[in-house]
Amino acid sequence: MKYRRLTKEQLEALHQEFINFLATQSITGDEWQMIKTNRPSEAEAELDVFSDLIWEGVLQKVNYLENISSQQMHLFQCLEKEMKLISVKVMNPEIDLQTKIGFEWFKKNWQSDFVEYLIAAKAYSDDKHLDIFKLIEQGASITKGDLYQWFDNVIG
Repeated sequence: MKYRRLTKEQLEALHQEFINFLATQSITGDEWQMIKTNRPSEAEAELDVFSDLIWEGVLQKVNYLENISSQQMHLFQCLEKEMKLISVKVMNPEIDLQTKIGFEWFKKNWQSDFVEYLIAAKAYSDDKHLDIFKLIEQGASITKGDLYQWFDNVIG
């Protein structure tokens, strides 16, 4: 398995897609029930293959990621050959960027001495999608890139 198995909730949300996946392998609903009951390791393998296919499809479409913690923002732009990063660090320990009040403070004070910026770029390893997946597993969210683009315009 290249990525990780989808959660039960994700699999339930993708129920129809999973049925279609099984159909492409000529597995009927009755056969699937029999496989789950009599050959659980085969059923697990099918879930793993399906999960990887879904992750691959999602990761191909990722253009921006955000990982926001209480004191830092890591904003990523995923390009073809490299990933660009805008890192924002708030030096005021009383500010929590994950709260509405903290983010409002930041919007007013983004140019103050209490905020540091770092801009970087890094080439992907041999597997671009796995690099992106690892960031998601570390807490990054897929976004439309509004925050990245705003920063890119004002500090880039």
